[in-house]
Amino acid sequence: MISRERLAREYINIIDNYYPKSSSLLRHCLVKILDFKTDRTNKYLYYLCIYYPNRVGDRLFEQQDIFKDAAENMGLVEVVFINANRLLRDPRSTLRQQDFRFWLELHWLAHYEDRLF
Repeated sequence: MISRERLAREYINIIDNYYPKSSSLLRHCLVKILDFKTDRTNKYLYYLCIYYPNRVGDRLFEQQDIFKDAAENMGLVEVVFINANRLLRDPRSTLRQQDFRFWLELHWLAHYEDRLF
């Protein structure tokens, strides 16, 4: 079985090679593979999650068909887009306590990416 990190890298490589305009947007995002195990069939379903900063959101949604098409061709169930800025501002989020390193990655993405754009 392929690891989730390797699957995410493969997805990014496909976007880089075939869709250069979408690739430039994806460089400003964080791509993760989420897995979900179904109880009835004991199968794992894999979702692609793209965490994006506010400034990229509008342009990212213009290209969402490309992202979904590439994910479908890789066998991923769905592509989920999550705004990193909103996730960090959510008062009920326990992300900081559960996975501090991931929270720091999102914080960097949401706040410091704007300067590099």
